[in-house]
Amino acid sequence: MVKESKQSGGLEWRINVPNETAAKVLVSESKSQIRVCNGLRGLIVGFMSRIWKFLQKAWSLAVREPKKAIHGVKVGVALSIVSLFYYMRPLYDGVGGNAMWAVMTVVVVFEYTVGATLCKCVNRAIGTFLAGALGLGVHWIANQSGEKFKPIIIEVSVFLLAAAATFSRFIPTIKARFDYGAMIFILTFSLVSVSGYRVDELFELAHDRLSTIAIGTSLCILTTMIFCPVWAGNELHYLITNNMEKIADSLNGCVVEYFGINENVNSKDEASDKVSQGYKCVLNSKATEEAMANFARWEPAHGRFNFRHPWNEYLKVGALLRKCAYCIETLNVSTNSDTEAPVILKKHFSKYCIGLSSSSSDVLKEMAVIMNTMTKSTKIDLMVNEMNDAVQELQGVLKSLSKQPIIRDSKNGTGGGNKSSTTMVRVMEIVPIVSISTLLIEIAARIEKGVEAINELANKAEFEEGTKKSKQSENQQNSS
Repeated sequence: MVKESKQSGGLEWRINVPNETAAKVLVSESKSQIRVCNGLRGLIVGFMSRIWKFLQKAWSLAVREPKKAIHGVKVGVALSIVSLFYYMRPLYDGVGGNAMWAVMTVVVVFEYTVGATLCKCVNRAIGTFLAGALGLGVHWIANQSGEKFKPIIIEVSVFLLAAAATFSRFIPTIKARFDYGAMIFILTFSLVSVSGYRVDELFELAHDRLSTIAIGTSLCILTTMIFCPVWAGNELHYLITNNMEKIADSLNGCVVEYFGINENVNSKDEASDKVSQGYKCVLNSKATEEAMANFARWEPAHGRFNFRHPWNEYLKVGALLRKCAYCIETLNVSTNSDTEAPVILKKHFSKYCIGLSSSSSDVLKEMAVIMNTMTKSTKIDLMVNEMNDAVQELQGVLKSLSKQPIIRDSKNGTGGGNKSSTTMVRVMEIVPIVSISTLLIEIAARIEKGVEAINELANKAEFEEGTKKSKQSENQQNSS
């Protein structure tokens, strides 16, 4: 360290110059602080950007499907109302300290659709009532048996009833409609039986639990049915209708994409993605259809749906649509195969294949119109006949193809080599066309079965006659 001093009037000036080591230490500390600050800034910015993206997705979902946002508001309203039983002293004294069971009931049983909410409410009420009644009965029998046999009787009853109720959940009919009720039965019976061994006022405990559950379930039912109800029957009806339209668009788009001439590669890729998304949505809708059909059976008559609406027929129609979707998936794989058919064959078959796919799509769209308007169609039979005529024409072309001689291009020769190898090459060239044609014929056959299922649904659901509907529209037009 260098020091310099200067005396002037009794004053002394000193200058301390730090060495190089100290300077390096200061620079390194400043750099480390800058890195830490930059790292913290990056974490905060990244966290805020993720929150912003999440909020954007949530907003887009609320705009795209406002029913889900309204459902959140309904749950909030129901919880706010039921919480009054815990905050207000008169209501709290009426239900006792078990008011929290009403809040838990609302949280557990409030579902998106009316049918799902009714299903859970009824299951919870029935399961709680049966379990409470049996628990009180077992408690009375145990008290009559004396203190020695009391715990034994309670333990045996818990074991037998819990085992039987758990096994019943594996039965298909019970699992489909009363699975939640069986679980609530096990929970309530175990609580009542076990707590009854130490609690003297067991009847009051069971009464308070039943009353709070009745309050919670009643509030959920009223809220979900009065404020913007979402009916499971409507959701199932619209789902089947949309699946028909998706199948029609996927079928027509897949065939046109293969036989049509599209020079724009980007638009071709977009069309292929749209085709695949259409039939894949139909393939993945089985669980949703079954759940909605189950919940729709719990709903009362609403709109155009009667109390005993044939919801099982919707499942049959949905199953037939999935069979068509499986064929379209195979058709999509065949059109994207690496083996290319000759251009001459594609041009020769394009007329018949596109005609069959177009007529099949028209039938599917007419089926969607029947479902959407819930009226019987007067032209569906004519459209099916046109589709069958297109099938016969395509079958005739396939038969004529099998009778044609083997023709080779000038580049490969015309039979100068081995005849068996020439035949094998020719078979490989016609395989894609034959596969696509066969799949189109199979799809038409499955669509015809779908039309039969739609007609059966229309008869059981008592759809309006198309002639009456057309006359009403004509009268409205004439009056206007």
